[in-house]
Amino acid sequence: MKLVPPGKIPVGRVLSLFPDIFKGLALRLGRRGDSVGGRMIQLTRTVFFVTAFLFALGLGQTARAEANRNAKLRGGLQNSRIQFEQKQTGRVAFIGGSITQMNGYRPMVSDWLQARFPDTQFEFINAGISSTDSQTGAFRLGDHVLAKGRIDLLFVEFAVNDDQDARHSRRGCILGMEGIIRQMRLRQPLCDLVVTHFVNPPMLEQIQSGQVPPSIKAHEDVLRHYNVSSVYLAREVADRIATGKLTWAQYGGTHPKPAGNAVAAGLIGELLDRRWAKPLPVNAAKGAALLPAKPLDAASFFNGRFLSPGLAKRGDGWAWHVPEWREIPGSFRETFAGLKLLCSGRAGGGVSFEFEGRAVGAYVLAGPDAGVLEVSIDAGEYKPTNLYHHFSRGLHYPRTVMFATELAAGKHTIRLRLAKPPGDGVKGTAARILQFAVN
Repeated sequence: MKLVPPGKIPVGRVLSLFPDIFKGLALRLGRRGDSVGGRMIQLTRTVFFVTAFLFALGLGQTARAEANRNAKLRGGLQNSRIQFEQKQTGRVAFIGGSITQMNGYRPMVSDWLQARFPDTQFEFINAGISSTDSQTGAFRLGDHVLAKGRIDLLFVEFAVNDDQDARHSRRGCILGMEGIIRQMRLRQPLCDLVVTHFVNPPMLEQIQSGQVPPSIKAHEDVLRHYNVSSVYLAREVADRIATGKLTWAQYGGTHPKPAGNAVAAGLIGELLDRRWAKPLPVNAAKGAALLPAKPLDAASFFNGRFLSPGLAKRGDGWAWHVPEWREIPGSFRETFAGLKLLCSGRAGGGVSFEFEGRAVGAYVLAGPDAGVLEVSIDAGEYKPTNLYHHFSRGLHYPRTVMFATELAAGKHTIRLRLAKPPGDGVKGTAARILQFAVN
């Protein structure tokens, strides 16, 4: 049974698909041997998905004669189809911020894929972590996605967090997004990629005034360079609002409601169905994506990886342990429960380690008491790095801070110490490091 993308058919046709949807789901659940409770959860999710999917159709709008400009089909996307149809197994990963981590577009797209390939055994990986941006994504891609094995299809979402959380410059957006895309091309050249640009109110206002939000523009430059398909959900929302088919309240805000997530899932479905419209040739074989000889920015984090703080030499006042979060002011996300962090709460002893690469930083949890790290590279002058973030006032906020991004290639030594209060105007004195980030 093949689900049809939004806008291509009248609602009556979608309604006629309901029996097939539930039949395919029932067969799949029967094969898997799920418990009755598990089957009910899956059935509820499917009802939820189809209901929201109808909303995404525009509640009865007529079929479009041309492809939607906001579902930009570039290269690739056939390798995953070959895997799903011929091998009947598939591993699909989603990496992004809270929009990906939440119960939103990700499970809808997962259900869409399972309904389109009912005989395929899928593994879906949720690599979304709230508040993280594309730079953090480039450093954690190896541990959180590539370490899972062969990835057939990867969905990426970072436009909103690169804008409102990280407040990256154009170059900062490219360092992160190219770090993800080129790293995937280098390490898994058979993996298909789709990037979706979500939206927040300031970005929506920019689109409505005829501008392209800077994070989206930078990301699109990367995607064109690597011939990667994208979904311009932000502009789709603006288009529907302009024609009266959607309101911002119906869409649901920066973290979309079910209707808004269904718009995203529907556009992704349209993109994939356009590529997968014709039957596969009998002798269809996978092919590696072409890799541009040169990156857009040679300093992009496409060799990004994490380096465990447990390997660092620690001076007085530093410990690598699980913090007593109940005793530390500020809210704490369960995502990080039970993880060891390299911690210190006072100026004094330092931390040192060696690394090989051209860039180095730290992935930290920056709470209300976050302080200032002073950093020396290769015995150079100590320079301050403020860990505090504008969202740190009541939250232990995950962020990546970079100490240096354009070092000479080769081995380096780094030393860290906490600044004495007030530390560049910040009263806090704490540092809690999840990972060191090396490129």
